[in-house]
Amino acid sequence: MKRPAACAAKNGVQPSCTPYGLALTLAVLAAGGLAQAGCSSDPTMGYSTRSMYRENISTVAVPIWTRGSAVYRRDVERRLTEAIIKRLELDTPYKVVDKSKADTLLEGELTGYGQRVMSFDPATGNPRDIEVTLFVNFSWTDLRTGEILVHKEKFRATGVYYPTAPFAEDPYLGAEDALDQLSRRIVESLEKPW
Repeated sequence: MKRPAACAAKNGVQPSCTPYGLALTLAVLAAGGLAQAGCSSDPTMGYSTRSMYRENISTVAVPIWTRGSAVYRRDVERRLTEAIIKRLELDTPYKVVDKSKADTLLEGELTGYGQRVMSFDPATGNPRDIEVTLFVNFSWTDLRTGEILVHKEKFRATGVYYPTAPFAEDPYLGAEDALDQLSRRIVESLEKPW
């Protein structure tokens, strides 16, 4: 039996021309076809391949967030603002620009910072892991219309650090974990509603 020219190789048979290779190729193509058949341009009617973010917005202004009077940690609001800007640039189609050039404004206030011991080392009685929780109030406003697109209060995220050996982590690391979680959740809340 003569093989088609596409299946001929210099050193024998190409893997895609074996019966197993052909079956695998057909299975992948069928799965791709079924996946596309389940997609819809309207997310309420099935899966969608459209963007999760609003197409009519391209720029966001993010001024430095403020810190409430109950938060006694220095520069945590600046670190939160930086984390939000990085997350916006990384995960969304939006570009962060100055307020005078922006379509929207994302502003907020860090209202709470708390720590809680999660567990103790039974041998020493020292904390084994400590949870850091951050609370914020924020709003995302369309500067062209004045419409508030998203408004959240007492929005929170937590991070954990391990102060005892062998890790001996600093509380700063727990705060960074919480800031990362909080920035991720804030940016996720900017997705358009289903």
